[in-house]
Amino acid sequence: MEGNGCAPRVVALVGPAGAGKTSLAEAFLYAAGAVQRPGAVSDGNCVGDASPEARARGGSTEMNLMRFTYLDSPFALLDTPGSPGFAADAASAIPAADLALVVIDPDPARAPLVEPILRRLEAMGVPHALFVNKIDQARGGIPDLLEALQPMSGAALVARQLPIREGGHVTGFVDLALERAYHYEQGQPSRQVALADGLRGEEEAARFHMLEQLADHDDALLEQLIADETPSLETLFGDLSRETGDGLVVPVLFGSALNDFGIRRLLKMLRHDTPQAAATAARLGIEGAGLRVLKVSYGSTIGRLAIARMFGGRLIEGAELIRPDGPATRAGALFTMQGAGTTKVSAIEAGDIAGIAKAEGLIAGEVAGVGGRCAGAGCPDAEPVIANCALAIAAKDQKDEVRLSVALNRLAEEDAGLRWSHDEGSRETLLHAINDEHLAVTLDRLQRRYGVTVSSHRPGVAYRESIRKPVSQRGRHKKQSGGHGQFGDVMIEIRPLERGEGFRFEDRITGGAIPRQWIPAVEQGVRDAMTAGPLGFPVVDVAVALVDGSFHSVDSSELAFRTAGRMAMSEGLAAAAPYLLEPVDHVTISAPGSATSRVGSAVASRRGQMLGMAGKDGWSHWDMIEALIPEAELHGLEAELRSLTQGMGQYEARFERFAELSSKLTGEVIKQRATMA
Repeated sequence: MEGNGCAPRVVALVGPAGAGKTSLAEAFLYAAGAVQRPGAVSDGNCVGDASPEARARGGSTEMNLMRFTYLDSPFALLDTPGSPGFAADAASAIPAADLALVVIDPDPARAPLVEPILRRLEAMGVPHALFVNKIDQARGGIPDLLEALQPMSGAALVARQLPIREGGHVTGFVDLALERAYHYEQGQPSRQVALADGLRGEEEAARFHMLEQLADHDDALLEQLIADETPSLETLFGDLSRETGDGLVVPVLFGSALNDFGIRRLLKMLRHDTPQAAATAARLGIEGAGLRVLKVSYGSTIGRLAIARMFGGRLIEGAELIRPDGPATRAGALFTMQGAGTTKVSAIEAGDIAGIAKAEGLIAGEVAGVGGRCAGAGCPDAEPVIANCALAIAAKDQKDEVRLSVALNRLAEEDAGLRWSHDEGSRETLLHAINDEHLAVTLDRLQRRYGVTVSSHRPGVAYRESIRKPVSQRGRHKKQSGGHGQFGDVMIEIRPLERGEGFRFEDRITGGAIPRQWIPAVEQGVRDAMTAGPLGFPVVDVAVALVDGSFHSVDSSELAFRTAGRMAMSEGLAAAAPYLLEPVDHVTISAPGSATSRVGSAVASRRGQMLGMAGKDGWSHWDMIEALIPEAELHGLEAELRSLTQGMGQYEARFERFAELSSKLTGEVIKQRATMA
């Protein structure tokens, strides 16, 4: 139970791609004795990243859950993807963690990669710590790294350790709280050694700085420092734990996951400083017995699993789950997870995580009561997930169309960054994802999990047509084929409207030239012709007036006048100097300041118009760039931004207006359309 310390400490591993989160998870499992030897990402034998998609790419494509016990304390790890394309997978899970461990590289030049993560954690209110991985490869000093990182964090970064260097390499550390020196031993706990005399002065200065940072939030400690008194270890460790849990400080430790350097010291910090599950429930606003859904997953044997963390009570199979909106449901079988493996259990205690089968309706991010109503609206994500990339897809085998819809619904339920829609204009199924890598993984999953192979192509751009000059045009439909014939005769005037005014139809018939009952048919015929103008695209921003016509008392009909209206409009549009319009989007780009000039050049190369640039509010050395870019030029922008910004840049686009396309580009569009027809 939560009160006696049996609830697992739930730690989310977050950080940029390639920082070593999955390797750190393996090092934790090995240090705790949960595996006989740590797996390697390069060898494809980790407990996490077990999916074929993850192993093929050598990196996480979904969140992995792992468990272990260290010094009689249970832990649950949420190993989250670092690639932006898969970050949405853990968006609902991270707020339910007791603490997030941000895994980073030791290179100060890569420090800006961390700012989006730190800002997101601060916005969600999740306590966090930093682990500087690959310390054996460090070329700069930890102080230089912290100096680069500090402007990116709202809370003070508190170094818990001082590196020991020999021959230019970090070979150990000094624990600043305990004032003890340790030497790294590969695959073994670090060995305590004597603190070298040459390090004593540096250690004393670093420790005093740590105490000063803690004293900013503890008046009693501040008074002790002013009085030149040495605080007790109980006071020191108490402040570290409390201020970490309250988000006032961010402890920083370092080591090497691959070499097993500093892993046990890190685990001891997590064991001591990770807040209890009750504190996380309070942060999420959960009162009473309730669960927070981390994500939804579909397995090949179990089926749908709602992976959730239980708070304030005990969860058993068959328990009634009261959703905040919608009908109640019941918990099916319960499973704990270790990577891709599952184990059926009879109950889940408060603070633990389980997969709940058959809990239909539960969605990621939702808080549900267990056995009754439960307060708590959950914790909103810091930023909405932006799906900027799209593919038009179709099942290669027409018999798979229904299976494709089912599969897409399930994949979108699992992944908040994924959605799909049906475009009525093009009659295409559109798959929307965060980036091209995300799309590729989704197509792989479609085939592997559901046996649906699809063809795909880039979605067409929603071009429109309009006209430059007014024209008058007669449309006459006359057909005689025995019995009643067909006769409809109309005269219309067509004129251009201002951009964005749409379509207007005006009836100016006088003297009964056309009976009233057939005038709507003329308008419908005009609209029919506008679905594809002379250039092949829908027509916009035109006004049409029906001014004259004639009819036959026997042969005229609704169909005849609809046909006459369509003929008049088609011929009139061709004579009205048609031209092509392209959709232009308002694009907001978020990028580090060091890449702003390169981003500006990329905008210009895509026929973009810069609207302005300003620093990103509350961020260090980040810019927000506003621009207008034709929709046709957005293809590949996300990948280009990743290349220009070390994977950090992103953009959001919304439709702004239609703009005239040059005659040269119009010719290219028409030629391309003819080729595809």
